[in-house]
Amino acid sequence: MKFVRFIMKHAALASVPKHIEHFSKFSPSPLSMKQFLDFGSINACEKTSFVFLRQELPVRLSNIMKEINLLPDKLVTTPSVQIVQSWYIQSLLEILDFLDKNPDDFKVLGEFVDALVTIRNRHNDVVPTMAQGIIEYKEAFPQDMVTNQNIQYFLDRFYMSRISIRMLINQHTLIFDGTLNPVHPNTIGSIDPHCEVGDVVQDAFHSAKMLCDQYYLRSPDLLLQEMCSKKKKNLPISIVYVPSHLYHMLFELFKNAMRATIETHDNSNNLPPIQVMVSLGDEDMSIKVSDKGGGVPFRRMDNLFSYMYSTAPTPQIGESTRPPLAGFGYGLPISRLYAKYFQGDLQLYSMEGHGTDAVIYLKALSTDSIERLPVYNKTALKNYKVSQEADDWCIPSKEPLDLSVYKVPK
Repeated sequence: MKFVRFIMKHAALASVPKHIEHFSKFSPSPLSMKQFLDFGSINACEKTSFVFLRQELPVRLSNIMKEINLLPDKLVTTPSVQIVQSWYIQSLLEILDFLDKNPDDFKVLGEFVDALVTIRNRHNDVVPTMAQGIIEYKEAFPQDMVTNQNIQYFLDRFYMSRISIRMLINQHTLIFDGTLNPVHPNTIGSIDPHCEVGDVVQDAFHSAKMLCDQYYLRSPDLLLQEMCSKKKKNLPISIVYVPSHLYHMLFELFKNAMRATIETHDNSNNLPPIQVMVSLGDEDMSIKVSDKGGGVPFRRMDNLFSYMYSTAPTPQIGESTRPPLAGFGYGLPISRLYAKYFQGDLQLYSMEGHGTDAVIYLKALSTDSIERLPVYNKTALKNYKVSQEADDWCIPSKEPLDLSVYKVPK
Protein backbone atom coordinates (compact mmCIF):
# COMPACT_ATOMS: atom_id res chain seq x y z
CA MET A 1 0.00 0.00 0.00
CA LYS A 2 2.85 2.39 0.86
CA PHE A 3 4.45 1.61 -2.49
CA VAL A 4 1.19 2.44 -4.32
CA ARG A 5 0.95 5.78 -2.47
CA PHE A 6 4.59 6.50 -3.35
CA ILE A 7 3.94 5.81 -7.06
CA MET A 8 0.82 8.04 -7.02
CA LYS A 9 2.66 10.87 -5.28
CA HIS A 10 5.58 10.62 -7.72
CA ALA A 11 3.16 10.68 -10.67
CA ALA A 12 1.39 13.74 -9.24
CA LEU A 13 4.68 15.62 -8.77
CA ALA A 14 5.77 14.70 -12.30
CA SER A 15 2.58 16.30 -13.65
CA VAL A 16 3.15 19.63 -11.83
CA PRO A 17 5.06 21.41 -14.67
CA LYS A 18 2.28 20.49 -17.11
CA HIS A 19 -0.40 21.91 -14.77
CA ILE A 20 1.58 25.08 -14.14
CA GLU A 21 2.09 25.58 -17.87
CA HIS A 22 -1.65 25.11 -18.48
CA PHE A 23 -3.02 27.39 -15.75
CA SER A 24 -0.40 30.11 -16.22
CA LYS A 25 -1.84 30.75 -19.69
CA PHE A 26 -4.92 32.20 -18.01
CA SER A 27 -4.96 35.65 -16.42
CA PRO A 28 -6.22 35.99 -12.84
CA SER A 29 -9.71 37.49 -12.46
CA PRO A 30 -9.54 40.55 -10.17
CA LEU A 31 -12.55 41.17 -7.91
CA SER A 32 -13.72 44.49 -6.48
CA MET A 33 -14.44 45.07 -2.83
CA LYS A 34 -18.09 45.52 -3.82
CA GLN A 35 -18.10 42.12 -5.57
CA PHE A 36 -16.60 40.47 -2.48
CA LEU A 37 -19.22 42.20 -0.34
CA ASP A 38 -22.24 41.54 -2.56
CA PHE A 39 -21.29 37.92 -2.97
CA GLY A 40 -20.88 37.35 0.75
CA SER A 41 -23.92 39.28 1.93
CA ILE A 42 -26.50 38.93 -0.85
CA ASN A 43 -25.63 36.04 -3.14
CA ALA A 44 -23.63 33.83 -0.78
CA CYS A 45 -23.56 30.46 -2.51
CA GLU A 46 -20.95 27.95 -1.41
CA LYS A 47 -21.26 25.94 -4.62
CA THR A 48 -20.57 29.02 -6.80
CA SER A 49 -17.58 29.98 -4.66
CA PHE A 50 -16.23 26.43 -4.83
CA VAL A 51 -16.49 26.30 -8.64
CA PHE A 52 -14.81 29.72 -8.94
CA LEU A 53 -11.97 29.02 -6.51
CA ARG A 54 -11.01 25.58 -7.82
CA GLN A 55 -10.24 27.32 -11.12
CA GLU A 56 -9.03 30.72 -9.90
CA LEU A 57 -6.63 29.52 -7.21
CA PRO A 58 -4.62 27.28 -9.60
CA VAL A 59 -4.44 30.24 -12.03
CA ARG A 60 -3.06 32.60 -9.37
CA LEU A 61 -0.67 29.98 -7.99
CA SER A 62 0.60 28.97 -11.45
CA ASN A 63 1.12 32.55 -12.64
CA ILE A 64 3.47 33.32 -9.77
CA MET A 65 5.13 29.86 -9.80
CA LYS A 66 6.22 30.50 -13.38
CA GLU A 67 8.01 33.63 -12.18
CA ILE A 68 9.90 31.84 -9.39
CA ASN A 69 11.80 29.96 -12.08
CA LEU A 70 12.92 33.25 -13.66
CA LEU A 71 14.94 34.14 -10.56
CA PRO A 72 18.70 33.49 -10.46
CA ASP A 73 19.42 29.76 -10.05
CA LYS A 74 21.59 30.53 -7.04
CA LEU A 75 18.58 32.05 -5.28
CA VAL A 76 16.04 29.40 -6.33
CA THR A 77 18.30 26.62 -5.06
CA THR A 78 18.69 28.05 -1.54
CA PRO A 79 17.14 25.72 1.08
CA SER A 80 14.52 28.26 2.15
CA VAL A 81 13.28 29.08 -1.36
CA GLN A 82 13.12 25.34 -2.07
CA ILE A 83 10.86 24.94 0.98
CA VAL A 84 8.56 27.73 -0.23
CA GLN A 85 8.42 26.19 -3.70
CA SER A 86 7.48 22.80 -2.21
CA TRP A 87 4.62 24.43 -0.28
CA TYR A 88 3.24 25.97 -3.47
CA ILE A 89 3.49 22.69 -5.37
CA GLN A 90 1.71 20.80 -2.58
CA SER A 91 -1.07 23.38 -2.38
CA LEU A 92 -1.57 23.40 -6.14
CA LEU A 93 -1.90 19.60 -6.18
CA GLU A 94 -4.42 19.65 -3.31
CA ILE A 95 -6.66 22.16 -5.11
CA LEU A 96 -6.40 20.27 -8.40
CA ASP A 97 -7.85 17.22 -6.60
CA PHE A 98 -11.19 19.04 -6.58
CA LEU A 99 -11.36 19.80 -10.32
CA ASP A 100 -13.39 16.69 -11.13
CA LYS A 101 -15.46 16.54 -7.93
CA ASN A 102 -19.20 17.17 -7.79
CA PRO A 103 -20.06 20.69 -6.52
CA ASP A 104 -23.55 19.45 -5.52
CA ASP A 105 -22.04 17.08 -2.95
CA PHE A 106 -22.07 18.71 0.52
CA LYS A 107 -19.28 16.39 1.64
CA VAL A 108 -17.06 17.70 -1.17
CA LEU A 109 -17.80 21.30 -0.16
CA GLY A 110 -16.85 20.51 3.43
CA GLU A 111 -13.62 18.82 2.33
CA PHE A 112 -12.79 21.87 0.21
CA VAL A 113 -13.10 24.21 3.22
CA ASP A 114 -10.82 21.88 5.21
CA ALA A 115 -8.31 21.80 2.34
CA LEU A 116 -8.25 25.61 2.13
CA VAL A 117 -7.63 25.91 5.88
CA THR A 118 -4.75 23.43 5.57
CA ILE A 119 -3.28 25.39 2.65
CA ARG A 120 -3.58 28.71 4.50
CA ASN A 121 -1.84 27.28 7.56
CA ARG A 122 0.90 25.75 5.42
CA HIS A 123 1.69 29.16 3.94
CA ASN A 124 1.71 31.09 7.24
CA ASP A 125 5.51 31.38 7.24
CA VAL A 126 6.04 32.14 3.56
CA VAL A 127 7.23 35.72 4.18
CA PRO A 128 9.94 34.95 6.80
CA THR A 129 11.00 31.78 4.97
CA MET A 130 11.43 33.61 1.65
CA ALA A 131 13.23 36.39 3.55
CA GLN A 132 15.58 33.76 4.97
CA GLY A 133 16.22 32.57 1.40
CA ILE A 134 17.24 36.10 0.41
CA ILE A 135 19.61 36.23 3.39
CA GLU A 136 21.14 32.87 2.41
CA TYR A 137 21.64 34.17 -1.13
CA LYS A 138 23.16 37.50 -0.01
CA GLU A 139 25.60 35.76 2.35
CA ALA A 140 26.79 33.26 -0.26
CA PHE A 141 27.00 35.31 -3.46
CA PRO A 142 28.13 38.81 -4.53
CA GLN A 143 25.37 41.32 -5.29
CA ASP A 144 24.78 43.31 -8.45
CA MET A 145 22.22 46.01 -9.16
CA VAL A 146 20.46 44.20 -12.03
CA THR A 147 19.87 41.04 -9.98
CA ASN A 148 18.68 43.10 -7.01
CA GLN A 149 16.19 44.92 -9.27
CA ASN A 150 14.86 41.59 -10.54
CA ILE A 151 14.49 40.22 -7.01
CA GLN A 152 12.68 43.40 -5.91
CA TYR A 153 10.34 43.13 -8.92
CA PHE A 154 9.64 39.47 -8.20
CA LEU A 155 9.07 39.81 -4.45
CA ASP A 156 6.59 42.67 -4.91
CA ARG A 157 4.60 40.43 -7.26
CA PHE A 158 5.11 37.27 -5.20
CA TYR A 159 3.90 38.83 -1.94
CA MET A 160 1.02 40.60 -3.69
CA SER A 161 -0.06 37.26 -5.17
CA ARG A 162 0.11 35.75 -1.67
CA ILE A 163 -2.09 38.54 -0.25
CA SER A 164 -4.67 37.92 -2.98
CA ILE A 165 -4.69 34.13 -2.52
CA ARG A 166 -5.15 34.48 1.24
CA MET A 167 -7.95 36.96 0.63
CA LEU A 168 -9.85 34.43 -1.52
CA ILE A 169 -9.24 31.62 0.96
CA ASN A 170 -10.26 33.74 3.96
CA GLN A 171 -13.48 34.91 2.30
CA HIS A 172 -14.56 31.35 1.50
CA THR A 173 -13.59 29.76 4.80
CA LEU A 174 -14.92 32.57 7.01
CA ILE A 175 -18.27 32.76 5.20
CA PHE A 176 -18.92 29.04 4.78
CA ASP A 177 -17.50 27.44 7.91
CA GLY A 178 -20.66 28.50 9.75
CA THR A 179 -19.06 30.52 12.56
CA LEU A 180 -19.21 34.24 13.32
CA ASN A 181 -16.15 36.36 14.03
CA PRO A 182 -16.57 37.26 17.74
CA VAL A 183 -14.28 40.30 17.44
CA HIS A 184 -15.98 41.65 14.31
CA PRO A 185 -19.48 40.06 14.15
CA ASN A 186 -20.63 42.38 11.33
CA THR A 187 -17.86 41.48 8.90
CA ILE A 188 -18.54 39.71 5.62
CA GLY A 189 -15.69 37.24 5.66
CA SER A 190 -12.71 39.47 6.41
CA ILE A 191 -14.37 42.66 5.05
CA ASP A 192 -16.07 45.20 7.32
CA PRO A 193 -18.77 47.12 5.42
CA HIS A 194 -18.47 49.89 8.02
CA CYS A 195 -14.82 49.81 9.01
CA GLU A 196 -14.34 52.72 11.43
CA VAL A 197 -10.87 53.95 10.57
CA GLY A 198 -10.30 55.75 13.88
CA ASP A 199 -10.88 52.53 15.82
CA VAL A 200 -8.30 50.66 13.74
CA VAL A 201 -5.86 53.55 14.23
CA GLN A 202 -6.34 53.32 18.01
CA ASP A 203 -5.98 49.52 18.04
CA ALA A 204 -2.77 49.58 15.99
CA PHE A 205 -1.33 52.43 18.05
CA HIS A 206 -1.96 50.74 21.40
CA SER A 207 -0.43 47.45 20.17
CA ALA A 208 2.71 49.29 19.02
CA LYS A 209 2.72 51.33 22.25
CA MET A 210 2.67 48.15 24.34
CA LEU A 211 5.74 46.81 22.48
CA CYS A 212 7.46 50.17 22.73
CA ASP A 213 6.83 50.39 26.50
CA GLN A 214 8.22 46.88 26.97
CA TYR A 215 11.42 47.63 25.08
CA TYR A 216 12.10 51.34 25.78
CA LEU A 217 10.05 51.71 29.00
CA ARG A 218 8.24 54.69 27.50
CA SER A 219 6.38 55.71 24.36
CA PRO A 220 5.00 58.82 22.63
CA ASP A 221 1.31 59.77 22.76
CA LEU A 222 -1.19 59.83 19.88
CA LEU A 223 -3.01 62.87 18.52
CA LEU A 224 -5.82 61.76 16.18
CA GLN A 225 -7.90 64.05 13.97
CA GLU A 226 -10.57 63.13 11.40
CA MET A 227 -11.79 65.34 8.53
CA CYS A 228 -14.42 64.87 5.82
CA SER A 229 -15.16 66.71 2.60
CA LYS A 230 -18.23 68.97 2.62
CA LYS A 231 -20.30 66.29 0.89
CA LYS A 232 -19.40 63.70 3.55
CA LYS A 233 -19.82 65.27 6.96
CA ASN A 234 -20.48 62.11 8.95
CA LEU A 235 -17.93 61.33 11.65
CA PRO A 236 -16.39 59.00 12.64
CA ILE A 237 -15.09 58.09 9.21
CA SER A 238 -15.88 54.58 7.96
CA ILE A 239 -15.22 52.77 4.67
CA VAL A 240 -15.65 49.30 3.21
CA TYR A 241 -12.33 47.65 3.92
CA VAL A 242 -10.42 44.72 5.43
CA PRO A 243 -9.63 45.83 9.03
CA SER A 244 -6.71 43.38 9.35
CA HIS A 245 -5.02 44.88 6.25
CA LEU A 246 -5.38 48.44 7.56
CA TYR A 247 -4.20 47.37 11.02
CA HIS A 248 -1.10 45.74 9.50
CA MET A 249 -0.12 48.96 7.68
CA LEU A 250 -0.74 51.24 10.66
CA PHE A 251 0.99 48.96 13.16
CA GLU A 252 4.12 48.99 11.02
CA LEU A 253 4.06 52.78 10.64
CA PHE A 254 3.54 53.30 14.37
CA LYS A 255 6.42 50.95 15.24
CA ASN A 256 8.75 52.91 12.95
CA ALA A 257 7.51 56.29 14.20
CA MET A 258 7.87 55.30 17.87
CA ARG A 259 11.33 53.86 17.41
CA ALA A 260 12.54 56.96 15.54
CA THR A 261 10.93 59.34 18.05
CA ILE A 262 12.47 57.71 21.11
CA GLU A 263 15.94 57.25 19.61
CA THR A 264 15.97 60.86 18.38
CA HIS A 265 14.75 62.29 21.70
CA ASP A 266 16.69 59.87 23.90
CA ASN A 267 17.87 62.60 26.28
CA SER A 268 14.56 64.43 26.48
CA ASN A 269 11.99 63.99 29.26
CA ASN A 270 9.13 64.85 26.89
CA LEU A 271 8.49 62.93 23.69
CA PRO A 272 6.71 64.72 20.81
CA PRO A 273 3.40 62.96 20.03
CA ILE A 274 2.67 61.00 16.86
CA GLN A 275 -0.01 62.86 14.92
CA VAL A 276 -2.55 61.08 12.73
CA MET A 277 -4.87 62.81 10.29
CA VAL A 278 -7.68 60.80 8.67
CA SER A 279 -9.32 62.50 5.69
CA LEU A 280 -12.22 61.26 3.56
CA GLY A 281 -12.83 62.79 0.15
CA ASP A 282 -14.96 61.87 -2.85
CA GLU A 283 -12.34 59.51 -4.29
CA ASP A 284 -9.69 58.91 -1.62
CA MET A 285 -9.52 58.04 2.04
CA SER A 286 -6.12 59.16 3.30
CA ILE A 287 -4.33 58.56 6.60
CA LYS A 288 -1.24 60.62 7.43
CA VAL A 289 1.03 59.44 10.25
CA SER A 290 3.48 62.20 11.27
CA ASP A 291 6.41 61.92 13.66
CA LYS A 292 9.29 64.12 14.79
CA GLY A 293 11.79 61.29 14.78
CA GLY A 294 14.61 63.02 12.95
CA GLY A 295 13.67 61.96 9.43
CA VAL A 296 15.63 59.97 6.86
CA PRO A 297 18.27 61.25 4.41
CA PHE A 298 16.85 61.60 0.91
CA ARG A 299 19.41 59.20 -0.61
CA ARG A 300 18.14 56.42 1.67
CA MET A 301 14.42 56.78 0.94
CA ASP A 302 14.30 54.14 -1.81
CA ASN A 303 16.09 51.67 0.47
CA LEU A 304 13.18 51.75 2.91
CA PHE A 305 11.04 49.81 0.44
CA SER A 306 13.79 47.43 -0.66
CA TYR A 307 13.75 43.75 0.32
CA MET A 308 17.52 43.66 -0.14
CA TYR A 309 18.12 46.32 2.49
CA SER A 310 17.26 46.62 6.17
CA THR A 311 18.34 49.00 8.92
CA ALA A 312 17.54 46.34 11.52
CA PRO A 313 19.81 43.44 12.56
CA THR A 314 19.02 40.30 10.59
CA PRO A 315 16.80 38.01 12.70
CA GLN A 316 16.62 34.23 12.49
CA ILE A 317 13.29 32.45 12.01
CA GLY A 318 11.89 31.45 15.37
CA GLU A 319 14.21 33.79 17.25
CA SER A 320 12.30 35.27 20.21
CA THR A 321 14.92 37.62 21.64
CA ARG A 322 15.15 40.14 18.80
CA PRO A 323 14.01 43.73 19.45
CA PRO A 324 10.21 43.95 19.06
CA LEU A 325 10.39 47.10 16.91
CA ALA A 326 12.68 45.59 14.27
CA GLY A 327 12.74 42.56 11.97
CA PHE A 328 13.63 41.50 8.44
CA GLY A 329 13.06 45.02 7.14
CA TYR A 330 10.02 43.83 5.18
CA GLY A 331 7.45 45.84 7.15
CA LEU A 332 7.26 48.85 4.86
CA PRO A 333 7.38 47.07 1.48
CA ILE A 334 4.73 44.54 2.58
CA SER A 335 2.57 47.33 4.04
CA ARG A 336 2.76 49.21 0.74
CA LEU A 337 1.56 46.05 -1.05
CA TYR A 338 -1.46 45.85 1.27
CA ALA A 339 -2.29 49.45 0.34
CA LYS A 340 -1.77 48.81 -3.38
CA TYR A 341 -3.77 45.56 -3.33
CA PHE A 342 -7.07 47.45 -3.57
CA GLN A 343 -5.65 50.26 -5.79
CA GLY A 344 -4.27 52.44 -2.99
CA ASP A 345 -0.70 53.31 -2.06
CA LEU A 346 1.66 54.07 0.82
CA GLN A 347 4.16 56.90 0.44
CA LEU A 348 6.81 58.44 2.69
CA TYR A 349 7.80 62.09 2.86
CA SER A 350 10.78 62.77 5.09
CA MET A 351 12.71 65.84 6.23
CA GLU A 352 16.08 64.90 7.68
CA GLY A 353 16.59 66.67 10.98
CA HIS A 354 12.84 66.92 11.62
CA GLY A 355 10.66 63.88 10.99
CA THR A 356 8.64 61.78 8.56
CA ASP A 357 5.11 61.84 7.18
CA ALA A 358 3.75 58.46 6.02
CA VAL A 359 0.53 58.62 4.00
CA ILE A 360 -1.77 55.67 3.30
CA TYR A 361 -4.05 56.24 0.32
CA LEU A 362 -7.15 54.03 -0.04
CA LYS A 363 -10.15 54.19 -2.36
CA ALA A 364 -13.19 55.82 -0.77
CA LEU A 365 -15.63 53.80 -2.89
CA SER A 366 -15.90 50.01 -2.77
CA THR A 367 -16.53 49.94 -6.54
CA ASP A 368 -13.07 51.48 -7.10
CA SER A 369 -11.33 49.06 -4.71
CA ILE A 370 -10.37 46.38 -7.22
CA GLU A 371 -7.68 43.74 -6.71
CA ARG A 372 -4.28 44.57 -8.21
CA LEU A 373 -2.91 41.23 -9.38
CA PRO A 374 0.34 40.14 -11.06
CA VAL A 375 -0.01 38.24 -14.31
CA TYR A 376 2.69 36.16 -15.99
CA ASN A 377 3.06 37.29 -19.63
CA LYS A 378 5.62 38.57 -22.11
CA THR A 379 5.83 41.93 -20.35
CA ALA A 380 6.65 40.27 -17.04
CA LEU A 381 9.23 38.08 -18.78
CA LYS A 382 10.83 41.17 -20.32
CA ASN A 383 11.10 42.87 -16.92
CA TYR A 384 13.27 40.02 -15.63
CA LYS A 385 15.67 40.61 -18.51
CA VAL A 386 15.93 44.38 -17.97
CA SER A 387 19.48 45.62 -17.81
CA GLN A 388 20.90 48.31 -15.60
CA GLU A 389 20.33 51.91 -16.69
CA ALA A 390 22.95 53.24 -19.06
CA ASP A 391 25.73 54.84 -17.05
CA ASP A 392 25.49 58.18 -18.87
CA TRP A 393 25.53 60.50 -15.84
CA CYS A 394 28.56 61.65 -13.90
CA ILE A 395 28.98 59.95 -10.53
CA PRO A 396 30.06 62.45 -7.88
CA SER A 397 33.40 61.64 -6.27
CA LYS A 398 33.39 60.89 -2.56
CA GLU A 399 36.43 63.15 -2.14
CA PRO A 400 36.34 66.86 -3.04
CA LEU A 401 38.32 67.65 -6.15
CA ASP A 402 41.70 69.30 -5.47
CA LEU A 403 41.67 72.13 -8.00
CA SER A 404 45.23 73.20 -7.13
CA VAL A 405 46.68 70.42 -9.31
CA TYR A 406 45.27 72.11 -12.40
CA LYS A 407 47.23 75.05 -13.81
CA VAL A 408 45.15 77.96 -14.95
CA PRO A 409 46.22 78.97 -18.51
CA LYS A 410 47.62 82.47 -18.83
